[in-house]
Amino acid sequence: QLSLVLPTLLPCTCPDAFISTVNLLDSKSVQGELGWISYPLHGWEEISGVDEHYIPIRTYQVCNVMEASQNNWLRTTWIRRDSAQKVYVELKFTLRDCNSIPLVLGTCKETFNLYYMESDQDHVLKFRESQFVKIDTIAADESFTQMDLGDRILKLNTEVREVGPMSKKGFYLAFQDVGACVALVSVRVFFKKCPFTTRNLAMFPDTVPGVDSLSLVEVRGSCVNRSKEEDPPRMYCSTDGEWLVPIGKCLCDPGYEDRGNTCQACKPGFYKAFAGNVKCAKCPPHSHTQAQGSVSCKCDRSYFRSDKDPASMACSRPPSAPRNVFSNINETSVILEWSWPDDMGGRKDVTFNVVCKKCGAGPAQCEPCLSHVHFLPRRAGLANATVTVGELLAHTNYTFEIEAVNGVSELSSSPPQFTAVSITTNQAAPSPVTVVKKDRMSRNTIALSWQEPEHPNGIILDYEVKFYEKQEQETSYTIMRSKQTNVTINGLKPETTYLFQIRARTAAGYGSISRKFEFETSPDSFSIAGENSQVVIIAISTAIAIVLFTVVTYIVIGRFCGYNKSKHLSDDKRIHYPNGHIKLPGLRTYVDPHTYEDPNQAVHEFAKELDCSFIAIDKVVGAGEFGEVCSGRLRLASKKEILVAIKTLKVGYTEKQRRDFLSEASIMGQFDHPNIIHLEGVVTKSKPVMIATEYMENGSLDSFLRKHDAQFTVIQLVGMLRGIASGMKYLSDMGYVHRDLAARNILVNSNLVCKVSDFGLSRVLEDDPEAAYTTRGGKIPIRWTAPEAIAYRKFTSASDVWSYGIVLWEVMSYGERPYWEMSNQDVIKAVDEGYRLPPPMDCPAALYQLMLDCWQKDRNNRPKFEQIVSILDKLIRNPSNLKIITNTAARPSNLLLDRNSADISAFRSVGDWLDGVRVGQYKDSFTGAGYTSSDMVAKLTSDDLKKIGFTLSGHPNKVVSSLKQLETHTRNGPVAV
Repeated sequence: QLSLVLPTLLPCTCPDAFISTVNLLDSKSVQGELGWISYPLHGWEEISGVDEHYIPIRTYQVCNVMEASQNNWLRTTWIRRDSAQKVYVELKFTLRDCNSIPLVLGTCKETFNLYYMESDQDHVLKFRESQFVKIDTIAADESFTQMDLGDRILKLNTEVREVGPMSKKGFYLAFQDVGACVALVSVRVFFKKCPFTTRNLAMFPDTVPGVDSLSLVEVRGSCVNRSKEEDPPRMYCSTDGEWLVPIGKCLCDPGYEDRGNTCQACKPGFYKAFAGNVKCAKCPPHSHTQAQGSVSCKCDRSYFRSDKDPASMACSRPPSAPRNVFSNINETSVILEWSWPDDMGGRKDVTFNVVCKKCGAGPAQCEPCLSHVHFLPRRAGLANATVTVGELLAHTNYTFEIEAVNGVSELSSSPPQFTAVSITTNQAAPSPVTVVKKDRMSRNTIALSWQEPEHPNGIILDYEVKFYEKQEQETSYTIMRSKQTNVTINGLKPETTYLFQIRARTAAGYGSISRKFEFETSPDSFSIAGENSQVVIIAISTAIAIVLFTVVTYIVIGRFCGYNKSKHLSDDKRIHYPNGHIKLPGLRTYVDPHTYEDPNQAVHEFAKELDCSFIAIDKVVGAGEFGEVCSGRLRLASKKEILVAIKTLKVGYTEKQRRDFLSEASIMGQFDHPNIIHLEGVVTKSKPVMIATEYMENGSLDSFLRKHDAQFTVIQLVGMLRGIASGMKYLSDMGYVHRDLAARNILVNSNLVCKVSDFGLSRVLEDDPEAAYTTRGGKIPIRWTAPEAIAYRKFTSASDVWSYGIVLWEVMSYGERPYWEMSNQDVIKAVDEGYRLPPPMDCPAALYQLMLDCWQKDRNNRPKFEQIVSILDKLIRNPSNLKIITNTAARPSNLLLDRNSADISAFRSVGDWLDGVRVGQYKDSFTGAGYTSSDMVAKLTSDDLKKIGFTLSGHPNKVVSSLKQLETHTRNGPVAV
């Protein structure tokens, strides 16, 4: 047996990878003997030594390499698990190279095994291998030789393994030696946690992460003192002990501001009126405060603030009086105009009130005007410096006081300041007569009476009465005059209707004439023959002639107009749709089928009717909302057959379902573009009702990309994206909004041409390019929808651009689900607070910048589809611009986990790297094949991976993609694996 001497250790240069850790066991911190159990007794031995910092430590070593069939066990004391669900074991050890030991047996090993066993209590156990679960076989990256023993300077090997999930109160660790020369320098057992932190004024406690490496633990925060929740604060604790994606926040109370994640009172002279995370503001002009934590500032003397004024508004005072009042008198009305006050009091809400006073010979004899005086537009609250006052008395003195008031005039103890003007009205004509009644009548006489005008404006000299037969239409009339308010008119025709109008006259002249009053004389019951009968016959004959003339004229004009209409249609070649839309040749105009009263007419207008005998269904490929989706063949008129996709309407449909099913065909039939799915036709005259479109061999874009993970060049992906953008430009130019643009609604043919499909959620825009269609409820695809469309259900081409940015992210991440497993509500809040999806792995910087431009919060700042097509064309013409990859290291720390990150330089071991690319189940395969260093792993090819045992689709591509990064790092310098 060789005696293993613990040499002087070279300090480890590896920094601590975890900061948020809790030690359950650290052998270096134990004072005195460790007391671990060794079996058999001559196996592992506990000895004293010093660590790399020359601090005394207790270690265990074994080196029975001269004896065959070694099976030496070392078991730790019972380790309490605490709250950990998964623990990490860090081993620091030295191991001697078997080749450097003279006369060594062939059974010499350079590895040892690590085991564990869970237990609810500490008890003595015999060593039975069946009681322990193997964690891993531990191999050394650095082994020492006889020469190294002479120098007594060695490097430590450090290996970390994870154990979990764990359910019992504690556990034991065990080390099995099967013939190695090894010394355990230190054993540390710890678990990770997300440490206590304060974010957005919310405190988050120490949190133990979950076991699953892909799961996030949601933690609810509590607001700090002097703050309250705006939205419930939450964060996610990752398995690496990192806090991710802060959602929600707390707001400091009024009078307090955020200073380093604490809410502190505003200083004297400062205030904060509302809860929020803005800073305290200095008191506005003409206000002050001497107290700390003020929510408002008090106004200085003679200054005021109204209840409606915000606390940030300066204190103000009432305005000065209006200036330069002018009057323009017109009989019994007056127009008053004035200039605005010199001093507005520091406010913009100045209005004017007019006080009217009727005065006698002197100012002391004034009294308020009566209610009949009329102000236009009104007496109080005038926004403009003018008013018209009517219905005044003639030859009367009036005084008008013009007051200026603002929002704080009522708070002042002083009355409003005003400017007065005095006027005297002129002589005025009387107002119209409004009431006329018939006192009596006979076959030749009508007696009338009326009331004096409401405003005679002087002494009425007489009345003028104007009358005429209604049939004459005022072409011949008679005028009578009366000094009384009544008159009797004789010599009228029996059974005849007359119209009467009356006006009064004063020294100022005639007043306005009254409205027309209609009265009829009594019939002549004594004579209906002779001359009168001739008149009746003539009247009847005239009526018949008029009717005949009207009919003939209508027929002639109708024919003439019909000829002109048809000729006009032929000349202009206009198409008149029944719903009122007009479409001119060469001008692409979308017509909304929902505006048709008869939806069947819209289908026949835009979709070709197919004979069902020309369609052959081959197989069912899926199920849609209304029925089955099939693939089949369509025989054209040229006898040529083409492949088509066929949507069928299920049996037992309602009329509404039929309309909704065919409405998509009515929409699709209006489009003709290489990047829009082409409608071949519909079957509506037989059952089942069908829609036939061109057949897209590769199906939906998202599943196609997932199936061919990492198999396309960047130029190929940009070409696909360019096709999608071109199709959306076409729809946008037609004034059409898709509303459900996503990779699942893009179809791919055998030539990798992408075509926009699925117009079930689409709606038409009005002629205004900025107009938005507002939905009336219904489901919205949250992860693809712009914030304004979610909040207000307003959809525009700009909201389609946001969705295009998500599609761009889906394409560059090969069909990854946007925002991963976050709930829709969390996605809404995160995006509203400024979070944006991180760049996919190996994403060119130019494409990620285009994503961010599409995700601008202000929709007016987003690019148009025409600009997007131009950008992608330039990238295709200059592919060198796609070689600049987004710097993932510069991402904000609060982004979601980058699930595509697979840079091996960020991991401590090959096993951890395999976990990072989600293929940790192949750790043993790598170790068994001897791939334990970065140099060896960097040389792996796809064929090598398949030989190791990779069988699941997509896994080799992820690893090879990651190896490309490793190769780049290796060329630039060494990588610790």
